[in-house]
Amino acid sequence: MISVFNQNRKGDIFMSLTNTPSGNRLHIGIFGKRNSGKSSLLNAITGQEIALVSEVKGTTTDPVSKAIEIHPIGPCLLIDTAGFDDTGDLGSMRIEKTKAVLDKTDIAVMVFTDMEMEPEAQWIAILKKRNIPMLAVVNQVDRIEQAQEIKRQIEQRFSLTPLLVSAKEKTGISQIKNEILRLMPPDFEAQSLTGSLVQPEDIVLLVMPQDKQAPKGRLILPQVQTIRDLLDNHCVVMCVTTEQLSTALQALAKPPKLIITDSQAFAQVYPLKPTETLLTSFSILLAAYKGDLSVFVKGADALDSLTDNSHVLIAEACTHAPLQEDIGRVKIPNMLRKKYGEHLQVTVVSGSQFPNDLSEYQLIINCGACMFNRKHVLTRVEQAEQQGVPITNYGVVLAKLTGILDKISM
Repeated sequence: MISVFNQNRKGDIFMSLTNTPSGNRLHIGIFGKRNSGKSSLLNAITGQEIALVSEVKGTTTDPVSKAIEIHPIGPCLLIDTAGFDDTGDLGSMRIEKTKAVLDKTDIAVMVFTDMEMEPEAQWIAILKKRNIPMLAVVNQVDRIEQAQEIKRQIEQRFSLTPLLVSAKEKTGISQIKNEILRLMPPDFEAQSLTGSLVQPEDIVLLVMPQDKQAPKGRLILPQVQTIRDLLDNHCVVMCVTTEQLSTALQALAKPPKLIITDSQAFAQVYPLKPTETLLTSFSILLAAYKGDLSVFVKGADALDSLTDNSHVLIAEACTHAPLQEDIGRVKIPNMLRKKYGEHLQVTVVSGSQFPNDLSEYQLIINCGACMFNRKHVLTRVEQAEQQGVPITNYGVVLAKLTGILDKISM
């Protein structure tokens, strides 16, 4: 059962429920030298002419992504990258873009076409250091004469068993899909957003403010994902705005098992919460689903050490145009400055932008990251921990600043 209050276009909910978000797809990065046939390989795997193919070296400049369903793997995001042997100033910039793809790569496909393997060796070392599963492919076997010798060298040098493939002739493509399936983490997307907090038949109340930040006529991704997850867990779901919470609670014959709210509404929701009802937020659910909740909760302790001279990094996964009363650019910075000093410095980055050197920051606050896959979020967590900088999440911060973090169910 799902009851939706003040939602005019239910079709938007349905459409969102049937489309797998990119952040929930298996991210497969295709890496190799220029003209190794990476783009042709992407086209062959997808069965579509997605990436531009040319004999000219360096045709692929920026990473090209394609969301696709691959049977029997499921929803995937294939990422074609620029050749890591590119040259010149522009080439160096392209290589940096390719390196950034590693942050979100669940499985890497390393493409070989010749006996010169030093560039591949450097990247394979990086992949192993990052614990990214990889598949070796010898491409263009329809035209290279040394395919078997290249295969033997890869086996000896890297202890990998490469597949012999021709993207042009479409041979070996099914073997690539089977190998990706074998390399896929057994627990990939097995975790439930809400499963640790609910049981079948539980009544769950979702509080979803329809303010200036809410897109007109549709729900935002964390809300849609949570509704779907609760339905998969056979819960009874009710959705209300903040203003309707009291009315909804009075209408129920018994208190709900759980209230899930927008983190910004903690101060309005908590006083109305029945004693026996659990409370959490969409952002905190995502903190556990996408990242490491224990690290985020520990990171929030750094709020107690902030001063007027502190520097905080706020990292958003989305690249949307800033909105009035934007939570990351306006609301959280204002709350921090009000509590810790008006001169507290806040830097906001969005999308894949993220500093390599985090030493100037006393705290990193990541958004819920509904647009990122788990690998991408955990990469940021690892980077922050390696540099000794506390990292936390929007929802955890708002619960801490509201004074109810210890009352939140996680």
